[in-house]
Formats: sequence, C-alpha cells, structure tokens
Amino acid sequence: MEITKGIFQASHNIYKNNKGSIIRTIVYTIGHFAIAITVLMLVADVSFRVALTDAIVEPIANSIWYFILDKWWTSKFTK
Repeated sequence: MEITKGIFQASHNIYKNNKGSIIRTIVYTIGHFAIAITVLMLVADVSFRVALTDAIVEPIANSIWYFILDKWWTSKFTK
C-alpha cells in the first residue's frame, strides 16, 4: 500500500511540476498521429494498418524528444 501511495504521489508531483509541457506534448502527439496516418495513406499509398503502426511508433519517439526539448527550452528562456 505504501509503495502504491508513493507512486501516485510521485506521479502527481511530476504532473504538477510539468503540467504545461505534458499537455502540449499530448496535444502535439495526437495531432501527429492523425497527420502521419493521413500523409502515409495518401503519399505512400500504404494500408491503414501500416500507416497506423508507423503513426504510433514514430510520434511516441518524437513526443519524448519534444518533452526533453521543451523542458530544456523553458529552463533557458523563461524570465
């Protein structure tokens, strides 16, 4: 029970301290999913299943990169 409570508290603290970055990252990722699926199906003429797989895997990597970049950026340019 203590471990579970600690995990939830730690998660809450991470969210509280990074709320803006986390929300922007989620919005970016959802948009990227939709754009990637559409572009792959139209430009590369691949099936929905292939487009969906690529559209999920690649943006997850990008969203992690964006979160790191956003945290660095705000630490350097926040007044």
